[in-house]
Amino acid sequence: MTESNSRLAPRLRLKAGDTIALGPGKAQLLELIQHHRSISAAARALKMSYRRAWLLVDTMNTCFKSPLVFTATGGSQGGGAELSEEGQKVLKLYRQYEKAVAERPELTELAAMLSDESTL
Repeated sequence: MTESNSRLAPRLRLKAGDTIALGPGKAQLLELIQHHRSISAAARALKMSYRRAWLLVDTMNTCFKSPLVFTATGGSQGGGAELSEEGQKVLKLYRQYEKAVAERPELTELAAMLSDESTL
């Protein structure tokens, strides 16, 4: 992002019908699941309940043709979660899309039109 449009940060949400299939929070959750290999650890990192994180994962898994997150139930080895190939690709494409939108000249032009007192 250039300095002039650093005051504007687009928040992209991809909707499938009335359902938000992917947005900033869900993308962050996917990244943390990938890092921690656990939905509960990702939820803790976001200060979110496990139930809320699970519902977000379930929504994403339902919205896409293939699940984005695979889970394994607990046991002697413990449970866990990991991004599927599709999940990794969706996350990568979403981050590329965010970057492309943030670099659009229209955003720079809009940022230049903001008031100096604007507290965005």
